[in-house]
Amino acid sequence: MDTPVAAPEQQVYGLIPLWVNGNIVTRATLIVLVVMSLGSWFIIFTKVWDQRTMKKSAKLVEKSFWTADSIKEGVDRLPKGNDFRFIAEDGLRAASHHEGRLTDRIDLHEWITMALQRASGEVTGNLTGGLSFLATVGSTAPFVGLFGTVMGILNALIAIGVAGQASIDKVAGPVGEALIMTAIGLFVAVPAVLGYNWLLRRNKGLQDAINNFSGDLHAYLVSGARVGGDAAAGAQRK
Repeated sequence: MDTPVAAPEQQVYGLIPLWVNGNIVTRATLIVLVVMSLGSWFIIFTKVWDQRTMKKSAKLVEKSFWTADSIKEGVDRLPKGNDFRFIAEDGLRAASHHEGRLTDRIDLHEWITMALQRASGEVTGNLTGGLSFLATVGSTAPFVGLFGTVMGILNALIAIGVAGQASIDKVAGPVGEALIMTAIGLFVAVPAVLGYNWLLRRNKGLQDAINNFSGDLHAYLVSGARVGGDAAAGAQRK
């Protein structure tokens, strides 16, 4: 009776086998890429929410703040935690405390300018926070994935050399599996780069709104009249 021929061993390749059969370097690389991806998406969603909130605040400033009879009343009309209220409070505080030795060395115009620049810089810094992480992920994720691919190919070639089997099916499978790491690196990098450029462009409009508001507020605190136009005009850009 003929002896049944054993079926050839079928090797499974993919992301899950890559994790299960991978070494500590492969798993560490995958973890780094996952952390990069989650961090990028978290920053993108939170920054979009912050920009949406500030855009509404810019419109509220034109409707509520500049229609008030005084700066103090306009500040009270804005909700607490509003970035424009924070700038207005700093400017109002600077105008109210320009006294003593300060009047001899720094005039009111320069004193209020410094206060508004400091407040506007803090708001702008909060607005752009996290974008450097997106830029870093966009520039380094492909190389992290490439590193995982190189290590995967190296391990595959070493295993093939030890086994003494160099047929195309033995080489193509492990090498192709290692290339998954490069694909994951690109999958992580592309959204980070697109998100960075998109958020940066939206920030430009919001920064214009902040600068316009600071300029109008400075003119009002110094001269008693608003000079300039719509503080929310810059926020209409996307």
